[in-house]
Amino acid sequence: MSATNDPAATALPWIAMWLKPRLAIDRVIATKPRLVVLALAALAMSSQAVAQLILATSMNALRDWRLIVAGASLGAVAGIVNLYVSALVVGWTARLFRGRAPGSSVRAAMAWGGGPISIGLPIVLVAIFMIWLTGTVSESELVIVLDVLTIVLVIWALVVTVAMFACIEGFSLPRAISCLVVACLFGAVVLALIVRTFLFQSFNIPSGSMQPTLLVGDYLFVSKYAYGYSRYSLPFSVPLFGGRRLGSDPERGDVVVFRSPKDVSVDFIKRIVGLPGDKIQMINGLLHINGMPVQRERIGDFVMVEDGRTNRVKRWRETLPNGVSFETLDLVENGFYDNTQVYDVPAGHVFVMGDNLDNSTDSRVLSQIGYVPIDNLVGRAAMIFYSVDKSQGKREAIRIERIGMIVR
Repeated sequence: MSATNDPAATALPWIAMWLKPRLAIDRVIATKPRLVVLALAALAMSSQAVAQLILATSMNALRDWRLIVAGASLGAVAGIVNLYVSALVVGWTARLFRGRAPGSSVRAAMAWGGGPISIGLPIVLVAIFMIWLTGTVSESELVIVLDVLTIVLVIWALVVTVAMFACIEGFSLPRAISCLVVACLFGAVVLALIVRTFLFQSFNIPSGSMQPTLLVGDYLFVSKYAYGYSRYSLPFSVPLFGGRRLGSDPERGDVVVFRSPKDVSVDFIKRIVGLPGDKIQMINGLLHINGMPVQRERIGDFVMVEDGRTNRVKRWRETLPNGVSFETLDLVENGFYDNTQVYDVPAGHVFVMGDNLDNSTDSRVLSQIGYVPIDNLVGRAAMIFYSVDKSQGKREAIRIERIGMIVR
């Protein structure tokens, strides 16, 4: 029986997909609703992003419209990108299993296969929010219900996707499952390697050496292509080549992740203040470059919270010779590295310092970091994509205002 003769499929694929996915995908492909395919992909990932925010924090996340909009927007973009990339990988893999469906059909099957999530999960979220507002059910019970229903809808979506994919490729169910499993494994590995090696790598901030620019609990993306590629750009630092390829020179003021010259298995993040040939010195807590002090002005104190205790710390705005401006902290008067020798930065190296001047092991400590070879640069800090405040002990709070912040 064709999809057009089946009452459920003829009515709407929105209805047929729940229990008759093969008939629904026939109808979808016949009408080719490309816009609906993109909308479904975006909605599926957006609703999952919102659900995960609630599960990771609390129901109160629904009250913060900025958090919801940010999560949903990022989820929508990620959903569309994921649809095209996943469909491409699945299509290639299907060729190995002698499949012949065009790319548009594969995208339709994957987008409509996620229908139980893109349609069902938003309904669940709205219903749970309305129940929560009444106060008749506890928050913990609603979170459990959301978790269970999310799992059920995800499993249902997987079943629907397999059925639709088998239909468009003419596969048996075991063959379709085998193809999708291989595609998922292959795609996940390849995509992760490509993104991590050539585009962006994620790092988190475990210490306060870069305060106030970067806080403990910040998670950020680092641009791998900013300075080109060295062996440290590759997974496991495989020594396929020496030096850097396709690179541009770092600049003063760049916040960079690098491999420690003393132990290349350890990553650090600091700010470049000295380039090859520069003479760097700290005099009375003030940075001097080539014998000239950098411009510095006093600004409002930085409020530092540690283990529930609040301290006010002197904060300065410093401006490097190239115009890059940033904030630094002065924790201690006459700190250990407030007065130093003159450091002559050798060729092919940079001099790095933490913005938290009295609480940073950096190039001033020659025995532990010293001058950093340019080849050791992993990338330039780009954007904070997540931030959680752990300063209040066990209770964690998302710093919504830091999400999306460009690192400067």
